[in-house]
Amino acid sequence: MAQRIQVDVISDVVCPWCFIGYRQLEKALAIAGLEGDIRWHPFELNPKMAPEGEDIAEHVRRKYGATPEQSQASGKQMKAIAEPLGIDFSGRSQRIWNTFDAHRLLHWARESGKQTALKLALFEAYFTAGADVSDRAVLLGAVEAAGLDRAAAEAVLESDEGADAVRALEQKWWEMGISGVPTFIIAEKGMVMGAQEPERLALALKKMAALSPAG
Repeated sequence: MAQRIQVDVISDVVCPWCFIGYRQLEKALAIAGLEGDIRWHPFELNPKMAPEGEDIAEHVRRKYGATPEQSQASGKQMKAIAEPLGIDFSGRSQRIWNTFDAHRLLHWARESGKQTALKLALFEAYFTAGADVSDRAVLLGAVEAAGLDRAAAEAVLESDEGADAVRALEQKWWEMGISGVPTFIIAEKGMVMGAQEPERLALALKKMAALSPAG
């Protein structure tokens, strides 16, 4: 039986490198011969994003100063990495949305055993279906796709449940010096920032597993 290792993934729902990073993590775990206990944690790339969202090209230009040519080149590179991992970005929304409610639902789902399923459903909604992941109907659709209770999730969205916890976690990551995602905290002992090649990430997993009790 493979040793289990805890991996805390700090990410945002509208971060393409977070989707890529997770698929690379899956491959890295297989290379390392480990089973991962994945826990997802909130990080809003744009916590002040307006309800109507923002055009991606304009957002990237304003936030990063990227030219259209630079954005196009980056997109091609990202697509080349994503496709072999089975990720289809062709339906990606051309707007970026506020993700606070999505993070509240992910926090709610943390003990359900279906948190990863919900995260992947949200990734698929945004990157493959081009859906607005701030829209409650879209969020509840992802909840159902993940096999979670729609009525219970709806109650969460209609309340402030999880809001303080999400904000507290986000503040914690900032205080730890985490300013970009994905970030992987392995066995609560090591940290890897950014989407890494599976072989490189596997080395970090093996190193941390050797320092952890077999499980």
